[in-house]
Amino acid sequence: MNDTRLFSTQSNGTTSPFYRILIVDDDPFILELVRRKLEQSGFEVMSAQSGHEALTLIQQKGLPHLALLDINMPGMDGFDLSRRLQAFSDVPVIFLTAVDEEDTIVEGIQLFAEDYVTKPFSPRELVARINRVLRRIGDFRYTLNPIIQVDEHLAVDFGHQRALVEGKEVPLTPTETKLLYILMRNAGRPVSHDFLIRRLWPMEEVFEDSLRVHVHRLRHKIEPTPSKPRYIKTERGIGYRFAIEPD
Repeated sequence: MNDTRLFSTQSNGTTSPFYRILIVDDDPFILELVRRKLEQSGFEVMSAQSGHEALTLIQQKGLPHLALLDINMPGMDGFDLSRRLQAFSDVPVIFLTAVDEEDTIVEGIQLFAEDYVTKPFSPRELVARINRVLRRIGDFRYTLNPIIQVDEHLAVDFGHQRALVEGKEVPLTPTETKLLYILMRNAGRPVSHDFLIRRLWPMEEVFEDSLRVHVHRLRHKIEPTPSKPRYIKTERGIGYRFAIEPD
C-alpha cells in the first residue's frame, strides 16, 4: 500500500504536517478575513456560512483537521453544529464569536471546544491557538479525502458514516464512526481504553465493557476475519491500535 500520510513539502525541501481547517461564520467579512490569514499561514481552508452548508461540505470534501466555528448563527448555531460534528468524529473545535458571557464560555469549553476566541481578535493570536491544538492531535496518517482508501479491502467515508468493504457499502453508527476516526487518527500507535472512553462518551459514566462491545461490532463490520483482526488490534492492558500494515 502507498504511504498515505498527509504532508506538504515546503520550499526548502523539508516536510511538515499539512492541515485543513473548516471555518463556519455567517458574517462574510469575518469569513474572508480568517480564510486569507489561514491560507497565508499554510493551511487549506474550507468555509461555510451556515451549519447545514458546513455538513454538506464535509460530505463532499471530507473532514477537516480542525473546525473554527461561530456560535450565534441562524438555523444551526455553533453548539448544535459541534454536537452534530462530534457525534461521528473527534474533530477539535475552536469557537470564534462575539459572545463573551462567562457562562457561555464555560459551557462551550466543557461540552465542545478546545479553545475560545472572542471578537474582535488578533489573526496572529488565532493562528497560534490553532497551531497549539493541532500540535496536540498530531498528523492524521490518512489523507482526509471524502473517501479514505485504507487498502484494497477497506475504505472509509466519515462524512456519510459508512465503510466500503470490498466495495460494498457498510453503514456505521455514529459511535462506531467516531471510534474508527480516533483509531485512524492515531494509526500505528496504541490508544488507551481511558482515552477512548473519555472521547466517545465525555459526559457519561461508561465502562470498558461498553467499549469492548463497540469494538467487537466494528470489527465484524470492517474486518475480513473478525477473530483475527487486520486493522483494530488489541494492545493487552492498554487499549487498541489501528494497524497501518499487517503484523
